[in-house]
Amino acid sequence: MLTRRMLNRALLDRQMLLRRHDVKALAAIEHLVGMQSQAPLPAYVGLWTRLLDFRHEDLAGLLTDRTAVRIALMRGTIHLVSADDCLALRPVMQPLLDRLLRTSYGRRLDGVDLGEVASAARALMEERPLSFAELEELLGERWPGRDALAQAVRAVVPLVQVPPRGVWGASGQARHVPAESWLGRPLGDGSAAGDMVLRYLRAFGPASVKDMQTWSGLTGLRSVVKGLDLVAYRDENGVELFDLPEAPLPGPDAEAPVRFLPEFDNLLLSHADRTRVMAEEHRLRVFTVNGIIRATILVDGFVAGLWRVEREGKTAVLEIEPFEPLGAATREALAAEGERLLEFTAGDASARDIRFVG
Repeated sequence: MLTRRMLNRALLDRQMLLRRHDVKALAAIEHLVGMQSQAPLPAYVGLWTRLLDFRHEDLAGLLTDRTAVRIALMRGTIHLVSADDCLALRPVMQPLLDRLLRTSYGRRLDGVDLGEVASAARALMEERPLSFAELEELLGERWPGRDALAQAVRAVVPLVQVPPRGVWGASGQARHVPAESWLGRPLGDGSAAGDMVLRYLRAFGPASVKDMQTWSGLTGLRSVVKGLDLVAYRDENGVELFDLPEAPLPGPDAEAPVRFLPEFDNLLLSHADRTRVMAEEHRLRVFTVNGIIRATILVDGFVAGLWRVEREGKTAVLEIEPFEPLGAATREALAAEGERLLEFTAGDASARDIRFVG
């Protein structure tokens, strides 16, 4: 039986949060099986908080040289992944994207030949990257009176968001091209579900089948799990958890330094039962009604508050909002880590300050 604290330390270890790791950004992205990238810039902070000496250009370079891409994958949301994982995982996610399209836009697309829409969209995006608004307008010329055509394309055609979108210090509207064209290689055959589950456990385990399905958005993963060589545990509620036989399980008292997690960090999104890292009473303060997952602080391995950087002219202020009163040593540790965070996120500011609020 694994206690909540044992699961916490295992998760932090596999998420590269017990210590900063001396590995390249691409290796970290692949170990994490991608990073939630619904907003274009939080992944930079996610890598900074996990890696030694991470620089903005380490990720920006991966995007501009097409070694990494941003594409809709797990849960139907935009993820930052390596080019290899883009090609391997996108076909595995196709049933999820088909289901989301049917449930959200099925009636509006009734009678539309999605294959024809996909072919037309590919031809348009081979000419130049397009925003969804531009794509919708151009497709509307062929299918007048129809809407949700761009959403149909998003589901049936693997689309990557091209730079400068996602490049730190740059700006640009989200524009898309087919992944195969951008990367110059074909998609995989969709047979990587078993490997995907193994990699999920390596980055998020031990975990239940329900956890795996929450992370991926896929259903029917129990049959995949049955075909894998895994060990089984139980949590304090008797839920069956699976893991890799060789996976490390740090002790429950392993030291967990304070950490700043960015918005949308997968640490908070990848389990059905999130209590291994966040108390249920804090969930509504982190998961907002409009779909934003707020940036959080970890204290002793658990979500203990929120943070944000406010810019006031040339001054950058890091506001830390604890959920409960913090001891002097913890505040000091957060302030020290916060200074490094401000240097990373607001290095151009002429003045920087840290405030504890709430």
